[in-house]
Amino acid sequence: MSAASDLYRVVAQNRRARFDYEIVETLEVGIILTGSEVKSLRLGTSSINESFAGEMAGEIFLFNANIPEYLEANRFNHEPKRPRKLLMRKRQLSKFLTAIQRKGMTLVPLKLYFNAKGRAKLELALGRGKKTVDKRHTIKERDWQRDKARVMRARG
Repeated sequence: MSAASDLYRVVAQNRRARFDYEIVETLEVGIILTGSEVKSLRLGTSSINESFAGEMAGEIFLFNANIPEYLEANRFNHEPKRPRKLLMRKRQLSKFLTAIQRKGMTLVPLKLYFNAKGRAKLELALGRGKKTVDKRHTIKERDWQRDKARVMRARG
C-alpha cells in the first residue's frame, strides 16, 4: 500500500467525467448522510456515475447519486437516490453558484471517499462540457501517450 492510499479510501469514482467535461477547478466538500447511508458506503456498493450537483434553495445538493439501502437498517433505511446536501464554506458556495449560472458550466462529482478521519467527502469539480472534437483530441492524446510509453519500454 502506498502512503496516498492510507490517507483515504475511495468508495465511488466517476471515471467518465474527465472525458466528458473540461475540468476548470476541483474542491473537496463534505456531504450530509444518514447512518444507514454511511454503513452502505462502507460496503462500497455506491455509484456516482450519473450524478450531478446543483442549486436548491440557495444551497448545493448532490442529485441522483445511488447509495443502495443497507439491509440491516430495517425501517430506518434511506432512499437510494435522494438529494444530499453538500457542505462548503460561504465564499466557496457563492463562487460555485455564480459559476454554474454562467453558460455551459456545471458541477460534476469526481470521487466519493472516506478521508483519514473517517469522514465521507466528495471531490466536486466545476466543468464545462466538451464538444465531440475535444473528445477526439483527448482520445488521440491518450493513444499517443500509450504508444510513446510502449516505445520507451522497448528501448530499455
